[in-house]
Amino acid sequence: MPTRRIVTLVGFLIVLVGIAAFYVPRSTAAETLTTQDLVDIQQLYSRYYQTIDAGESEAWANTFTPDGVFNTNTRGHDALVESNRRGGRNRPLRHWHSNLIVTPTPEGAKGSVYVMQIDITAKPPTIATYSRYDDTLVKTSQGWRFKTRQRSSDTTIVPTR
Repeated sequence: MPTRRIVTLVGFLIVLVGIAAFYVPRSTAAETLTTQDLVDIQQLYSRYYQTIDAGESEAWANTFTPDGVFNTNTRGHDALVESNRRGGRNRPLRHWHSNLIVTPTPEGAKGSVYVMQIDITAKPPTIATYSRYDDTLVKTSQGWRFKTRQRSSDTTIVPTR
């Protein structure tokens, strides 16, 4: 008799847990990004700027999805590689990004970041350009990648020289 009660109680608890699991709201990508996601996205941004500054065209293009788009006019891996190759390998500019904001979306995330390009050949080094990027990011089997990157110049600041 006690065994029968225990079996009935365990069965009841299993059903209760099943019902609770069905009704408890589930977390989705649109609601939250994990700490690891945020670290991985930050690393993606750093890898993007390090590879573009080094003229590593293939590695730079690999920060995008295979059908990724840069500035609405460069679409797909091969076009991205070719676009980056035109810049050469010995580049005098270095990208410095700051104020990255990452927001979860149903598809993955959107990012926004300020960027300055520093001319390292000038003495002292000087800011050559400043802009903002607005990005669409997706998580792939290779990790986080840019789906789209749109650069816009910051026209609110007038250079002093």
